[in-house]
Amino acid sequence: MAGVRLHKQVKATFHELARQVNPVVRGWIQYYGAFYGSKLIPLLLRINAYLLRWIRKKYRRFSSFKKAHACWRRITRQHPRLFAHWALNPRAW
Repeated sequence: MAGVRLHKQVKATFHELARQVNPVVRGWIQYYGAFYGSKLIPLLLRINAYLLRWIRKKYRRFSSFKKAHACWRRITRQHPRLFAHWALNPRAW
């Protein structure tokens, strides 16, 4: 996943991004969750930052951070298990 560049895949849908990212993130959660739990949270927050950036680039109406964050909250409420790491604690994202 090192060269994926999530925020630049504006032609993909949110579900396609989830399908692409989830297997890798599940592996990270299994490994880092067992051995380096404290290192896991910054990694997952970084993934969320890229997903929020993707929303801002794909949809012009969400170009401001405030509107994009409102969209983000709506998506995480409607689909709390869309991404593998959201299942850990969806309210934190």
